[in-house]
Amino acid sequence: MAILRAAGTYFALVFGTGFLLGMVRVPLLVPRLGVRTAELLEMPFMAVAMVLAARFVGRRQLSGAGAGQRAATGAIALGLVLLAELAVGVLLEHQSLSQIIGSRDPVSGSVYLALLLVYALLPLLPARGSTTTAVP
Repeated sequence: MAILRAAGTYFALVFGTGFLLGMVRVPLLVPRLGVRTAELLEMPFMAVAMVLAARFVGRRQLSGAGAGQRAATGAIALGLVLLAELAVGVLLEHQSLSQIIGSRDPVSGSVYLALLLVYALLPLLPARGSTTTAVP
């Protein structure tokens, strides 16, 4: 249950950040700069949000957790992101799965896929200050 809570928290923090950034990117940046540039400009902010969220979850909810639990947290969070992307595409934009995949810009889409991999792996990194040492 702790893994699901950690994955849910990690997902909510990062997805929420992406939602807020998207509210700026789509109406303000895309018309002026195009989809590719707007998405690429957003990605460093998302990377920072991912690192901060992974550190927060690592310290608060995964303290003392082993690599398997941390990997499961990242995998579940990745699954939640993919489900959310699919839900937005299918339910809100009325696209099929092939349309969702095909509509991605080749450059920013490739960077996005790399960030998804990083997103899944970040919980594996131990949070700074989360190591415990035995006190004699």
